[in-house]
Amino acid sequence: MKLDVNALRYLAKDDFRVLTAVEMGMRNHEIVPAELVDRIARLKHGGTYKVLRNLLKNKLVHHDATKYDGYRLTYLGYDFLAIKTLVNRGVFASVGRQIGVGKESDIFEVATEDGTVLAMKLHRLGRTSFRAVKSKRDYLRHRRSFNWLYLSRLAALKEFAFMKALGDHGFPVPAAVDCNRHCVIMSLVQGYPLVQVKELQNPDDVFDTILGLIVRLAEHGLIHCDFNEFNIMIDDDEKITVIDFPQMVSVSHRNAQMFFDRDIECIYKFFNKRFNLTSEKNEEQAGSESDDEGNSRPSFLSVKKTAGSLDKELAASGYTRKEQVEMDKYIEEDAERHDSSSDDDDDDGRFC
Repeated sequence: MKLDVNALRYLAKDDFRVLTAVEMGMRNHEIVPAELVDRIARLKHGGTYKVLRNLLKNKLVHHDATKYDGYRLTYLGYDFLAIKTLVNRGVFASVGRQIGVGKESDIFEVATEDGTVLAMKLHRLGRTSFRAVKSKRDYLRHRRSFNWLYLSRLAALKEFAFMKALGDHGFPVPAAVDCNRHCVIMSLVQGYPLVQVKELQNPDDVFDTILGLIVRLAEHGLIHCDFNEFNIMIDDDEKITVIDFPQMVSVSHRNAQMFFDRDIECIYKFFNKRFNLTSEKNEEQAGSESDDEGNSRPSFLSVKKTAGSLDKELAASGYTRKEQVEMDKYIEEDAERHDSSSDDDDDDGRFC
């Protein structure tokens, strides 16, 4: 469902009260009984049911009468709750055009009262899973049942915490501004996704910079897990900015080496195919090992020996261990989906 913020102006206080009631009910129910929504909202004279019909008409809730008369939030309803909260906080005053669509996110421009333009990212975990139903039936038959709104909120909370911490440690990332539910507000990055770039003035330098960032992250105790040409912004001066962090894991994660090696492989494949760049010149790079073709690549085991503790610092940032476990489960299944679809991705022009 496309975000239409104009509909926000037509929603009354009671509409948001009932939306919030459905959200509260979803803490313990996948489908919230209508009677429970009514009890939580506490509107007079049966007003809850009238409001629910209006919300359903505007696709802010989904109605399910399979087992009982119940409702759940749609992503659009969740969008409106997050946007309303952030506007009330004074974080931004208006929503502009959509500027990006990720695998599991939508990005919009927003503007503050003084005209400063920021970026608003709405996480939409589960979107790629639903799109893959026809081609990945065997995979989906065995997958867990996730609460996608809950996981999207965790992804936003995690991305905001990591973005702020990485920025504080001097990494080239957007400035973290605020976060609510599945929505992250950040500074607007100037430039283009690397995947859109056909030529570089200094491809060797850009390649070295990107590999250096992967290694530097690991030296601080973190693996990006989705480091590819879609998640790297580059400006006209070929300055790099890294985006999209919700799948980051600690170097102590049981699959950390696999994630690290995959990030490295993504960059090698992209630069080799797009810019015909080989890696012989990196053979003297510290903490590297040779691959099957004799090229030198960053070694996870070498980097891990001197890894810092930024991963542990983030554990104290409000992103709890329980929440990390839930996200790790999703990340691992996403890795399985990544592996099962790698051939399809290559056909689509994606190199990792």
